[in-house]
Amino acid sequence: MKKEQPFVFDAAILSRKHDIPADLIWSEEDRPTTDSVDELDLPVTDLACFFSGNAETALEIAKQVGEACSKHGFFQVTNHGIDKGLLEEAQRRTEEFFTMSLEEKERAKRNVGEIFGYASSLTGRFTSNLPWKETLTIPTNAAEEYMVKTLGDGFQQYGNVLQNYLDAMNKLVLEILEVLGLSLGVGRWFRDFYSDNDSIFRVNYYPSCPKPDLTLGTGPHYDPTSITILHQDEITGLQVHVDGKWYTVSPKPDTFVINIGDTFMALTNKMYKSCLHRAVVNNMSARKSLVFFLCPKKDKIVRPPESLIDAEHPRAYPDFTWAAMEEFTQKHHRADTQTANVFAQWLQKTKEKGLTID
Repeated sequence: MKKEQPFVFDAAILSRKHDIPADLIWSEEDRPTTDSVDELDLPVTDLACFFSGNAETALEIAKQVGEACSKHGFFQVTNHGIDKGLLEEAQRRTEEFFTMSLEEKERAKRNVGEIFGYASSLTGRFTSNLPWKETLTIPTNAAEEYMVKTLGDGFQQYGNVLQNYLDAMNKLVLEILEVLGLSLGVGRWFRDFYSDNDSIFRVNYYPSCPKPDLTLGTGPHYDPTSITILHQDEITGLQVHVDGKWYTVSPKPDTFVINIGDTFMALTNKMYKSCLHRAVVNNMSARKSLVFFLCPKKDKIVRPPESLIDAEHPRAYPDFTWAAMEEFTQKHHRADTQTANVFAQWLQKTKEKGLTID
């Protein structure tokens, strides 16, 4: 009997077909609606104003961010100081990478169970509800070295551009943490907690799709990480689920979309919410996004500041490390709508069994 060949996601071929493989067709309840989707009204945080030295202005900005984070965990930042030319160069070189042949991109292929590397859909991990996307995930502290090591000297400049971008992201996220700290009355506590971190960077590429109503670029999920900083190109695709309804978050020039992840939700003792979101695709244009995922140092205990714990707000989650959460989402669970709760249960069972989490 002939052995069935594993499914291969080659965007250059699949984008030109009239139909899409069954592996990429999502269940009816998860498929995107064909109706128009309303825009989500998000606060736009002016970081230059926040750091202008006006305490009253800073408090007002922090209040707006806090209200959004209490409701759905999404907001935007502008006047962030990131060079526009750097953003354009990072997007341009990302386009060049993903339009190479599959064979060339797979020189950086991500192995099952690993974080870093190139992945075409999630064909190595799952066999159904596969996302219509490609990704490249790299370490945030050695982008240039990683690109040269995996892809060759011809990618040194791309690696250099990404490292400059990531250095800017590390600075930006600490500033965002100051806003979040003020909003919850803990000052620089969050900034200090993440001053040394093990963050992750990913570039996403969503090719044009002949049947965008049957699939998703990324399925409904909550980010298991701490803070996500998203830079979108000019193509719309991000959708956020609020009050039982999907909303669009359209790209805005020189603006980053920020959202709370499960780990930061735990760190705020669930004062701030991680929110369900997804990415849809279209049949006209490819879409790119640059995503910085803030994560604590792997061995650091995730425990809320004492001021966020009281009789009315008991501990929402047990202590854990990012190493444990990372292992759970990479080896035991596909990030979805129940990640945080299932992780807490898994953590408790693991401890009861006396097992060690690497």
